[in-house]
Amino acid sequence: MKTVVFAYHNMGVIGLKTLKKHNFNIMCVFTYKDDKNENIWFESVENWCIENNINYYTPNNVNSQRWIEMIKSLSPDIIFSFYYRNLICKDILKIPRYGAINLHGSLLPKYRGRAPVNWAILNGEKYTGVTLHYMVEKADAGDIIAQRQVKIDFYDTAKTLFGKLQKEAEILLEETLPLIKQNKVKPIKQNEKEATYFGKRSKEDGLIDFNKSAMEIYNLIRAVTKPYPGAFTYYKSEELIIWWALPTQKNLNKREIRVENGMVYIGTGEGSLELHEIEYKGKIYRKEEISNILKGGYL
Repeated sequence: MKTVVFAYHNMGVIGLKTLKKHNFNIMCVFTYKDDKNENIWFESVENWCIENNINYYTPNNVNSQRWIEMIKSLSPDIIFSFYYRNLICKDILKIPRYGAINLHGSLLPKYRGRAPVNWAILNGEKYTGVTLHYMVEKADAGDIIAQRQVKIDFYDTAKTLFGKLQKEAEILLEETLPLIKQNKVKPIKQNEKEATYFGKRSKEDGLIDFNKSAMEIYNLIRAVTKPYPGAFTYYKSEELIIWWALPTQKNLNKREIRVENGMVYIGTGEGSLELHEIEYKGKIYRKEEISNILKGGYL
């Protein structure tokens, strides 16, 4: 099948590798140049294309007339999108005769939109997954082709959970691509009544609200810890990032700092946080070292 691919991130590379393995004719790939202001911890689609001698493009706006006409000229049978960050316009989606298919990092219709892995952890979900679905003009709203579920463990961070999803995505594609080639998929409509939508997250969204419970703050911490920007507060007017902490039942006042047996605790709206790793004034402190900085009082 003649195929045009929109791809980025590790999921983009996994998708491309699996398409190639199943002998899809990848005519070209649309991706992004890495942002120098972003922590690039994931694989490069651009590099994969170079290594595999596949044409690729990095337009600022793929929905412009130039690129629409270019894709039309290729007459693709199908389009795939693997973690491409921008919505693809309907003029492109209607080009391939077998439709356009997207891989999304949640169990749709839950967690449509951006950063589904981070949001699922932040909201304390016990399960999430990956979904292969047809693309329509509305984000992540098309008919579902297949899904695989993943359990979110208590100690999972966004990165460890993303690793689980990558493995399931590869299995999902291995199982589904042969059916797509044979036009044997049986998609099901999404239940709009169950749909939830979440938007892009920024560094500012990591500001800790100590009125919330220790468990809610713990979910924030693990949702945005490394390689993401981190959950943060301020101490003596300087930013303090909490890279890791665990919730406890220890009773403290909100924002109260207490040192016990060398470990530092901070009070929340319910329970407290036992600090395991922080960053303050550009330096990392772990466990007992943290008491050299936070010796008592309040944040």
